Parts: sequence; structure tokens; C-alpha cells
Amino acid sequence: MDESTWRTVDEYLEQSLLPADDTLGRALAHNREAGLPAIDVSPTQGRFLQLLARITGARRILEIGTLGGYSTIELARALPADGELVTCEFDPRHAEVARANLAAAGVADLVEVRVGPALETLTTLDGPFDLVFVDADKQNNAAYVEHAIRLGRPGTVIVVDNVIRGGQVATAGGDDRVEGTRRMFEALHADTRVDATALQTVGAKGYDGFVLAVVR
Repeated sequence: MDESTWRTVDEYLEQSLLPADDTLGRALAHNREAGLPAIDVSPTQGRFLQLLARITGARRILEIGTLGGYSTIELARALPADGELVTCEFDPRHAEVARANLAAAGVADLVEVRVGPALETLTTLDGPFDLVFVDADKQNNAAYVEHAIRLGRPGTVIVVDNVIRGGQVATAGGDDRVEGTRRMFEALHADTRVDATALQTVGAKGYDGFVLAVVR
């Protein structure tokens, strides 16, 4: 099977399981118009994140890597009226686009966008968070997971996206994104504070995967 099959199946799954969502469609269009890279999670992945937040009963969510706010909208939709989502974005332009998308989606009151290097922003936050989604620069994945654990509690769920890197993660000596992800796997292997697994995925976004971890 090739990537065209993966895309076709993703389209089928979207049409079969996900209702039409003009709000998310407009957010993606706004991202394109603003020149943001098309690296948002796919619709099925976004819905997975929302369902995971609902399953865990999350009231406080931390997102590391906002981009234009597509995944942020899906996560915020899972929150109760008094919930909170803090999302960290390095690029001020991306944050501006995300804020507009969040307002258009009607979830701006639930979300705080923190602008600046996440490794600095995260030191200013207080936990606990119930769910943490990591989708930022892969070079710092190990540090982001460390912060996620620190800001968590027993039962906090941590999801780290793009950890398979097209299969490159299995071989040492890749680019700095691959090596950063490998350092994260090494840290998770040695860390007694979490239980973790990883799943490979294929679809419209290609061949990749995610880590799913739970704080003990």
C-alpha cells in the first residue's frame, strides 16, 4: 500500500465518522491564508485528542505547540465550562492566528495562549494538568515530557506526536529531530514515574506515530 491509499482511507474515515465542521475548516483556511505550515494534526487525530480528553475527564489541559490552534480547538471542546487550556507557542505570528481561530470557534474564554520559548514558559506554570499534548520542536521532546510529568499528577495522560519520523526513529544518527525523539524514548524507558507505550500511524499525514503515557 502507498501513501495515496492512506489518504483515501483517511478521507473515508472522516466522511464516515466525523460530522462536517465548518469551524475547523475555516481555521485551516485561515492558517493557509496566513502562510502557516500545513502541519496540523489530521481531522481524525484531532477528534482522537478530543475524545481522549473527554474520556479522562480533563479539566485542565496543557498543549505544547499551538500553531494555528486546530488541535487546541478540539481539545478545548472537551473541557467543561469552568475548564482551562494553556497552550504554548514560540512564534508570535502563529499565536495571533491561533487566537483569531479560537475566538471564531467560541472557545477563547477557555484558552490561554502563552507566547515564547516553551522551555521558558513551562517553568512559569503551576500544575496539575490532567492531559498534556506535546507537538512542538522535536529536538526538545525529552525536556517537554519532563515538564509534563512535573506538571502532572497520578493519572495525568501525556501524548507526544510525531515520534516515529517515517521510521527513522529506529536508527541512530538521524537529524536533530530524530535524535531529540530518541532521547525522549531513552528517558521514558528509564523513568519510573510513568507507564508509556507508542503506536505507529499512517494516513493523510504520512507514516508517523505518537507516544501515550500515564503518570503513576
